[in-house]
Amino acid sequence: MSNIIEVKKVVVKFLKENIKSYDVTVIKIEKVKEIWNAVAEVYEDDSFLKSMDLPSKKVRLFYAVKLDDKLEITSFERHVSLEGMDNTDE
Repeated sequence: MSNIIEVKKVVVKFLKENIKSYDVTVIKIEKVKEIWNAVAEVYEDDSFLKSMDLPSKKVRLFYAVKLDDKLEITSFERHVSLEGMDNTDE
């Protein structure tokens, strides 16, 4: 059985390793049946500025992450705002 602290650690580790960001804050975790839904706030380099070879600037993004009861990531999705992210139930 997983607890919320373990879920947070897995989400932070996954996002740091896979999106190359060191500034990850989990702002929401909930369990619906056997699925954990988490939302993390992340600061990343602006990809447009980077592609234009301009000075980098950090942008705030949000990631919705789903984990199964064994704490394996089953999906993740990037959002530019929190709007519409409350509909994480399936």
